[in-house]
Amino acid sequence: MPKIKTHKGAKARLHVTGSGKFMRVKIGKSHLRRKKPGRVKRLYDETIPLHPSARKRISRLMPWA
Repeated sequence: MPKIKTHKGAKARLHVTGSGKFMRVKIGKSHLRRKKPGRVKRLYDETIPLHPSARKRISRLMPWA
């Protein structure tokens, strides 16, 4: 039985905390930020937890997590 490969796109976009939570970055970070207020731009620097309903789907993409 072959090993299950890690989905490289998911590995680049998500990371796992020590407690096992998946953390992600907010979308819309890469461009069109000049016209947004500073308060909104600072929100893009934070990582936020992935929704619990997506945990099963993401666990299939990253079998080691």
